[in-house]
Amino acid sequence: MKEIRPCAKINAVIEVPGSKSLTQRALIAAALADGTSELVGPLASEDTRYTAAALRAFGIAINESGNRWQVNGTGGRILAPAQDIFLGNNGTATRFLTSVAALGHGTFRITGERRMEERPIRPLMEALAGWGVDIRSIKGTGCPPLEIKANGLAGGRTVLPEGKSSQYLSSLLLVAPYAARPAALEVIGEVLSRPYVIMTMAVMADFGIRVFSNEALSDFEIPPGVYQPQEYLVEGDASNASYFWAAAAVTAGRVTVANVPVPSLQGDAAFAALLARMGCVVEQTGTGLTVTGPEELNGIEVDMADMPDVVPTLAVVAAMARGRTVIKNIAHLRIKECDRLHVMAVELAKMGARVTELPDTLIIEGKEEAAPALHGAEIDTYNDHRIAMSFAVAGLAVPGVRIHGEECVAKSFPDFWQRFQFA
Repeated sequence: MKEIRPCAKINAVIEVPGSKSLTQRALIAAALADGTSELVGPLASEDTRYTAAALRAFGIAINESGNRWQVNGTGGRILAPAQDIFLGNNGTATRFLTSVAALGHGTFRITGERRMEERPIRPLMEALAGWGVDIRSIKGTGCPPLEIKANGLAGGRTVLPEGKSSQYLSSLLLVAPYAARPAALEVIGEVLSRPYVIMTMAVMADFGIRVFSNEALSDFEIPPGVYQPQEYLVEGDASNASYFWAAAAVTAGRVTVANVPVPSLQGDAAFAALLARMGCVVEQTGTGLTVTGPEELNGIEVDMADMPDVVPTLAVVAAMARGRTVIKNIAHLRIKECDRLHVMAVELAKMGARVTELPDTLIIEGKEEAAPALHGAEIDTYNDHRIAMSFAVAGLAVPGVRIHGEECVAKSFPDFWQRFQFA
């Protein structure tokens, strides 16, 4: 159990590890490239190691040497491993590598932890089937474990029946250049987490493949081609930066995250702008962003469809603001590492916060004169790194916050607790 020490008016300059989202996308592109790429500043974490291990099983040599990883791409040639590909609870890798496996020839089985067996993947399966892929959910649930009898991608036009997880769409885009015929993709319904799709397209462009899409991101044409090897610099992780910016907000302090650039490929970098709406001062400082917290924060109403990973961070900050915060359009949080929408409501309530959970919305009643103050509590993390790190922020302002299962941060930020020391 980890007890957080309160700390007033933090003043710090820090760097965060490389972006998990960019590292995983760049690993896929580099693995499929024809030649050797170097990733500079990638994230070394549980999730990215699952991705790298799976790619090695597919026949790609990856040398992780400190801050530079060398990836010997095979030009899209994917070997069928003798063993199952186990990906823990890495949703991004499970979705991405399902499509990568479809490029191979032979039988692939993709498995994971129990929670991964509850996370849907049927829309991706249906879209891959439209490109001629023989794929099934082994338990018939539309979730992993999966079996793919791969014989490459036929290409042509396919339909992704829903856009609720941008990972389905990104997965298809990353492999589409390797289809036998030029590939086209239609997405039905609203595309959520749009910045992640734009990020995927940017990484693909950096590796030499430019995707054509309409403004709604509902229709795509992907030209045939092969990724070109690159030296690729990975930005600092904006999702993980959110905890340090939030630390400044709740302590009326000042924190600079020096390696999240402006502009950033990551949609979660816009979290700093939400803090500005709540009363913080946000400034560009060199190659990073500085947030200075006010004496009093104010509640806001915000649609967070495009920034789901920082909803837990915002919810904690909102519990310490004056007035009501409404966080809308976040039903897709229910299929993350845990049901984050429900969990945030439950765990904030343990601290005395007044939270209303709706199917796709959290309503958090902030500080009022007559309302009791927040108090310490033992927080359950549900083996979800984002729950642990967001409640670390709460403990900076509220004495007595103790976090169970704090080791789950290894999924995306292995040395979080060492960097998150201000007292």
